This record gives sequence, structure tokens and C-alpha cells, in this order.
Amino acid sequence: MDTAAVARFEASRDRLASLAYRLLGSAADAEDAVQDAFLRWQAADREHVEVPEAWLTKIVTNLALDRLRSAKARRERAVGAWIPEPLLDGDPMLGPADTVEQRESVTLAVLTLMERLSPVERAAYVLHVAFSYRHAEIAGILGITESGSQQHLHRARRRIAAGTGHGTGLAPASARRIVKAFVDAASSGRTERLVALLTDDATGVSDGAGLGLPAKPVRFPTPERLASAARAFKPSPAKRRLVGGSPSIHAVVVNGCPAMLATLGDRVLSVVVLEVRDDKIAGMHGIAAPDRLGRLTGEWLRQEHDVPLIESW
Repeated sequence: MDTAAVARFEASRDRLASLAYRLLGSAADAEDAVQDAFLRWQAADREHVEVPEAWLTKIVTNLALDRLRSAKARRERAVGAWIPEPLLDGDPMLGPADTVEQRESVTLAVLTLMERLSPVERAAYVLHVAFSYRHAEIAGILGITESGSQQHLHRARRRIAAGTGHGTGLAPASARRIVKAFVDAASSGRTERLVALLTDDATGVSDGAGLGLPAKPVRFPTPERLASAARAFKPSPAKRRLVGGSPSIHAVVVNGCPAMLATLGDRVLSVVVLEVRDDKIAGMHGIAAPDRLGRLTGEWLRQEHDVPLIESW
């Protein structure tokens, strides 16, 4: 390819990666989809591509849908058995965040709920809500009718409605206050302090890696179970030996929500993302598997950080 063709693709890379991430919920899979799109762009008869941005959007969308429809993906992403990959605030892969709906659509809660959608419903939702595509454009990308696009979007919005309104777009000071209250209560080891921070219907999920368990989702279906699990955050010599030292605990924003980040040197050990409703914690995602933290760690190392909540846990 000539320099101009490469530059044209690179100008769209961040947008394409954001699109693929919202469709797939995985930064690693999104990067693979964008690289596959680059290979398609390289091989294309580009003189006959009238609108490169539209062409690339269609390619990436359909590459992502092919991944979602694959038998391997269906096994790995069975509803209830998969947790999205977290991204640190400021990561360009998070994409548009101008409206409330755009910010909510990239929370871990909504990315998880989107697993209940068909691939086409998911694509119609992401293209319209996050990237403001009109139904006529979505129809052309997905090979469906305009009325079909409207129906898919309506069903998607209805199915994920329960996952909205969880405190996205928080100011850093508000996020830090929420995380500090959670850390203080968890460090105390007292379940009642934690329960007091939770909504009556609070639930949680962990990938199991941070609990010394096999890396598979562990669910906490009630506030009491969630509080009991979070109480394990209380430090001890055995836990420090398990992670290889005394981590620092930071308050950050991940996928638009307040989060607690545990770091040791230049490693991110784990992240706990909190969904907030009416100033209480309505949900929690705990992620510690290293293969789910690679991109977040890289972004963490590139950014400047606030003073940690706990210097040495």
C-alpha cells in the first residue's frame, strides 16, 4: 500500500477499535478484528471504495459479528460465564462519551447484558447509540431492511434497559469518594459496614482469579453474599505472600464507573469496578486474570496517577 492508503486507515483505527470493542467486549479481540480489517483494506480495490470510512465500518462490524457467531465464541461467551475486559478511563478504545447513553453503553454492566442480544441486535444498538448511525446506514452495513434495523434496536434497548443508570460520567472526586468508602468498609472486615453501602438488590461477579480459585466467574447474588466476598479484601500476611508483596490501592474510573485498582510495582493485580445507583453500590465486577488486564495495565503505565488510597496494603 502507498503511504496515503495507510494513513487513511490509521486515521480510522481508534474509531474502528472502539466499535469492535463495544461489539465484542474484549480489547484483544477488538485489536484482532481491526488488524483483519487492515488486511482486507490492503487487498481491496481501493479506487472503487467511494467512502472509505463507511467501507471500513462495514468490514469491522461484520468481522466482529462473525466472531460472535462462531461456535467457539458461543461456548466461551455463554450468558453468565463471561466477563467483559475492563478499560481505564482515557483509553481511546472506549470511544464516544458525549451522551449519557453513549457512556452507559460501554459500562461492564451493559456490555454483559448485551450478551443476551443476538449479534444483529447488538450491532444495531452499538451503531445507533454509540456512533449515531441512521437506520438506513445500519441497514446497509448489516444487510437488513431499514424497518428491521428499527426493530432490532427497539428489542436491544428493551432488553438492556435494566442495566442503565449506574453512575457513569462521575467526576474523579466522586469516584474516589465512593471507592474510598468501599475500601474502608472492606478493609474493616465487618460485613454490616459493607452491606450498608449496598442497594437492596446489589449483586456481584468475580472472575475467580483474585480469590485463589480457578479462573471462572463466581457470582454473588445477594448483598450479603457480595459483602461477605468483599470482606476478604481485609489484608493479611498470607494474602501478601499470595500476591508477592504489599500492593498499592488506587481509586480510578474504569468503563465509566468508579473502580478500585490494586497495583504492585508496574503490575496491575486486579480491578474491582463498582456500579452506583442513588449513591449506593448496585453491582460489582472483580477482575484479576492477567489476560484480561493487559491493555488496562498498559494504559495505567502511560498515565499519571493520583495519590493512592492505600500506599501499602
